[in-house]
Amino acid sequence: MGMDRNTVIGFVLLALLFFGYFYYSSQGKLALEKQQQHIKDSLDKLKPKIDTSLNTGKITNGALKPDSSAANIKQDTSGKEEFFTLENKVLKITFTNKGGQPKKVELKNFKTFDKKALILQDGSFNNISYTINTGNNQTAQTSDLLFTPSAPKTDSNGNTIISYSLETKSGQTIEHQYILQPDDYMVGWNIKLNGADKLITQNALNLTWQTKADKQEKDIEWETQQSHISFVEGGDYDFEHLVEGKDDDKKFIKPLDWVALNQQFFASSILAKNKFSSGEIKWQSPKDTSLHIIGEATANLKLDVPSGNEAVIPLQLFYGPSDYKILKSYGNQMYNMVPLGSGIFAFVKYVNRGFIMPVFNFLSGKIASFGLIIALLTIVIRLLISPLTYQSYLSGAKMKLLKPEIDALKAKYGDDKQGFGMEQMKLFRSAGVNPLGGCIPAILQIPIFFALYNFFNSNITLRGQSFWWAKDLSSYDSIYNLPFSIPFYGNHVSLFTIFAVVTSLLISLYGMSNMQDNSNPVMKYMPFIFPVILLGVFNRLPSSLTWYYTVSNAITLLIQFVIQKYIIDHEKVLAKLQENKKKPVTQNKWQEKITAMQETNKKLQTMQQKKNTNKKK
Repeated sequence: MGMDRNTVIGFVLLALLFFGYFYYSSQGKLALEKQQQHIKDSLDKLKPKIDTSLNTGKITNGALKPDSSAANIKQDTSGKEEFFTLENKVLKITFTNKGGQPKKVELKNFKTFDKKALILQDGSFNNISYTINTGNNQTAQTSDLLFTPSAPKTDSNGNTIISYSLETKSGQTIEHQYILQPDDYMVGWNIKLNGADKLITQNALNLTWQTKADKQEKDIEWETQQSHISFVEGGDYDFEHLVEGKDDDKKFIKPLDWVALNQQFFASSILAKNKFSSGEIKWQSPKDTSLHIIGEATANLKLDVPSGNEAVIPLQLFYGPSDYKILKSYGNQMYNMVPLGSGIFAFVKYVNRGFIMPVFNFLSGKIASFGLIIALLTIVIRLLISPLTYQSYLSGAKMKLLKPEIDALKAKYGDDKQGFGMEQMKLFRSAGVNPLGGCIPAILQIPIFFALYNFFNSNITLRGQSFWWAKDLSSYDSIYNLPFSIPFYGNHVSLFTIFAVVTSLLISLYGMSNMQDNSNPVMKYMPFIFPVILLGVFNRLPSSLTWYYTVSNAITLLIQFVIQKYIIDHEKVLAKLQENKKKPVTQNKWQEKITAMQETNKKLQTMQQKKNTNKKK
C-alpha cells in the first residue's frame, strides 16, 4: 500500500481515536478491591424443601435480640435465623427468614475464572428492606424481623413458590411471595399487605435494595472497567460508571422501571412492574484492593401503593448473566445492560446488533471452535470492505507513478508551499487521482475495531472458551507471567499481542517500500510508532480481540502482496493517468471554492513578500 502523506494521516487518525477511546472509557471506571470474601460452605442440593443443613443453625451471635420497636410484631417463634434453599435449572437461591429475602445466589451454569462456584450474592451487605409502622408511633425495618416461612409448593406451570409472612398483634399481615420458574434467571417477588393503610404511611412504601459485586474474572481491574450502574428512567436507558475511591449517587425524578449493578458478564437487578415513582442510588468502590470487591450499591426506591386495606406490589429480582439474547427476552430495554457501544462511540452498537452479532451467532451455530469463528468473522469483514481496499491500493499505485512529476514540482517551487500545493492538486485532478483514497480503509476500520472491542469485552459466549494457548478468549492470553509489572505494559506476556504487533510492523515495512516520499523523517518513522504503542495497549485486551487483529493484519499482508504483484497492472494505470491528463479538467463547486481560496492566499502571500522586500530597502 502506498504510504503517501494522507495514508500516514489515516494511521495517525486511527491512533488518536484509538487512544481517545481508551481514555474516554477509562474515565469514571475503577480498579477496585482485591481478594474476595470467603464463600460460605456450599449448600447441599435439595429439591424445594427446607435445607436441614442450615435450618437448625443459629446466626453467629446466637438468638436474635428483641427489638423494642417490633414489640407489636408476631415474629417467628424460633428466634433464630433459618435458611431455605430453592433451585431450578440455572439458579440456586438460599432464602432467610430474617427479612424474608434472598440470602445467597449461585449461578449453576457458570464458574469463576478459577473454576469455583459462581456466587453472585452472599454476605451481610446484600439486603432488601422497607419501613413498616409497628404501632405506638414506632417503625421497624423488615430486614430486622423474623418472618415465618411456609412450605414451598409447585403450581400447575411448574413454578416453585415460597412465602414468608409476618403479622402484627393488631392483625395486619405482610407476605413475601417468591416465584421461581423452572429455567429462568428472573425471580418473581410479590409483597402482599393486609392492613396496608396502617402498615405504611401516605400510601408509599420506601424500599432499600443493597447489592455487592465480587470479582468473578481473572483481571479485576479490567473487570471493573467494564462494570457500571444501569437503569431505565422515564422510558430512557442510561448508565453510570463506578469511580475508584469515590462515592457517587444518582437521583431518580422520573418513574423508574429497574436499576441494576452490572459487572463485566453478570448483573443483579430489581424491577417494579408498576414502576418506582422516584428514588436514588448510591455506589462506592473502595480503594482497598484486598477484598476483590468490584462495587457496592444502595438504592432507596419509592413505590406508590393504592389506598385501601389490601395491596399487592409486584416486583422482580434478576440474578444472571449479561447475555444479550436472555436479557432481550425480558423486554424493558434490559438488553442495554450489555455494553455494545456508548458515549462518543454509541454508533458502533448498531454495527454490533445489525451485523457482527448475527454473523457471529450464525457461525457459532455451525462451528465449535470460537478461535476459528473469529477468524471466519474477520474474513467476512475483510471481504465486505475489499472493494474499498482495492481502490485504496490502486490510489497508492497512482500516487507512486506520479512521484516523478511531484518531485519536479517540488524542485520548481522550492519553499513556495502555497504554489506547490496548488499545482499538486491540479496534477491530481488532471490525472484523476484522489489523494485521500489511501486513507479510506484505515478510517473505515475504526468503527469496526471499536464495535469489536465492545463486542468481545461483553460477549459472555466467549467466557471460558479456550483457543490454542489462550485459556479464556474473554480475557488476555499469557504465555509468561512476570514477577514484576512494567509501566504501560503489565505483568504478563500476551503472545497474540506480539503477533498483532509483528504483523502491524510487517504491514508498515511493506508500505515503506511503496512510499512515495522518504525524505520527511516524521513520515518515515510514524508508521512504526503505532505498532509499538499497540504492544502496551493490547497486552491486557481480550485475546479474542488481539486474535482478530492478528488475522486481519495477516489478511492485509496477503491482499497487499496479491493486489500489488498480480492484480494491478502498473503500465495500464500509467497509460490511464496519461489519458486522463489529456481530458479537460472540470471542477465541482467545492473544488472551485478551494482553488479560489488558494489563489487568493497566494496573491496575499506575494503582496506580503513584496512589502517585506520594500521595507528592507
